[in-house]
Amino acid sequence: MDSERYRYIFAEVLRMSNDGFIVVDPDGIVLDISDSYCEFLDRTREQVVGRHIEQTIPNSRMMDVVKRGYTDKLEVHNYLAGYVKDPNNNFVLVSRSCVRNELGEVVAGVAHVHFRQRTVDSAKKMMKIYNTMEFYRGEYQSSDRKNYTFQNIVGSSEQFRGKIKEGVKAAKTNFPVIITGETGTGKEVFARAIHNTSSRANMPMVCLNCAAIPADLLESELFGYEEGSFTGAKKGGKKGKFELADGGTIFLDEIGDMPLAMQAKLLRVLQEGEIDPVGGKQSVPVDVRVISATRKDLAAMIAKGEFREDLYYRLNVISIELPPLRQRQEDIAELSAYFLDLLNKEYQQSVAFSPDVLAGFQNYDWPGNLRELDNVIKGAYATCDGITIELDDLPGKFHRNDPAPLPEDEPVFIPTAAEYAAIPPEVPVAGGNMGMKERLERIEYAIILDAYERFHSVRKAADHLQMSPATFVRKRSVYEEKYGKKAV
Repeated sequence: MDSERYRYIFAEVLRMSNDGFIVVDPDGIVLDISDSYCEFLDRTREQVVGRHIEQTIPNSRMMDVVKRGYTDKLEVHNYLAGYVKDPNNNFVLVSRSCVRNELGEVVAGVAHVHFRQRTVDSAKKMMKIYNTMEFYRGEYQSSDRKNYTFQNIVGSSEQFRGKIKEGVKAAKTNFPVIITGETGTGKEVFARAIHNTSSRANMPMVCLNCAAIPADLLESELFGYEEGSFTGAKKGGKKGKFELADGGTIFLDEIGDMPLAMQAKLLRVLQEGEIDPVGGKQSVPVDVRVISATRKDLAAMIAKGEFREDLYYRLNVISIELPPLRQRQEDIAELSAYFLDLLNKEYQQSVAFSPDVLAGFQNYDWPGNLRELDNVIKGAYATCDGITIELDDLPGKFHRNDPAPLPEDEPVFIPTAAEYAAIPPEVPVAGGNMGMKERLERIEYAIILDAYERFHSVRKAADHLQMSPATFVRKRSVYEEKYGKKAV
């Protein structure tokens, strides 16, 4: 009797409302539909009731609501062409919800459709805004994938290409990754490349610099908060970075600066796969891949009690250490050309580097790494004559009026018999007014050039000659200015 009475009551509610209603069972079969909704869809009740909802509304989200058991409110729905009566009136606002019995089991799904004219007009405006946002989101994602992929990361030195291979392998998994390296070595770019190469590429990547957020705000930034959680809390609450990154990747930069109290809460998220919003009563499950980065020595911090060892092992499943720029000198010219090309494209010019500038770049240690190189080039670009960047356009640390002399205490180069025999005949190594020092320098320069010609790598050539890459580059630069590019 009760079920029969409620059936009549529900039918009267449907009749009185100008909105649309539709009810489905857990398998998606339509149990009931209001007359107003039938009219909107240009269908009869007989054509809808007893059939699967996707036969009437192919792009319906009701099955997702029923299977996953959730509620969404006032979402914009755009009907496919040919499935509504008026093709010019195919946007609505719809609220959907699952229906549970006393045991908590999902027994039905209900949708409430608002399609009165003023609501439709509002929905059209919202849809226009939505489409615009979707366009820019697509453009952003396209640009993001284009600019941050391993194919587009600049650097061809053997050491750096090895790091890229490590990154590509990491992208094939969902394991946590920790990227270490000095400031300015490109840790965030590397993290984005891993995300954009992974199976999560079409989902969000959310970034947070742990050193830039005050300790008392870090928890709400990461995990969000409920309305009224604290003074000044936003009405309706706010989602945290982890929830925004659900299905995608969260990048925690400067993880070494995270307070110990927050480290414990982050560890729980990694262990349980759920977050606790500030002021919330229920945990929220999240599916997030964590990539972290730091310039600090976490092992030393663990020894001092400044970083949790258990969290370190959770984060350090895959570890990638990016080399500083001074250890990949073969890439300096390529990186310089890349940064300069970006500026030329932006300002539609054809500025070039002078040979002295490139030599100065090679002889500099770059403590700020890629970020410093980028900033130096931008500063020089702004002050140059618009044609060529010269040494005078660079900061004073790059200026050098005369070739830097080799240190007086540097050991005299003594070639082996095989190296001496390999010197090209056009190189004058004896005779004339040439002193012993110049003769030895010319011999050494010829051997340096020969080694680079054989290996096409500063590191390999330097290793072959048993000298450091920095010494190899410095000597080659000094000899080139003294004796020319062919050592004659």
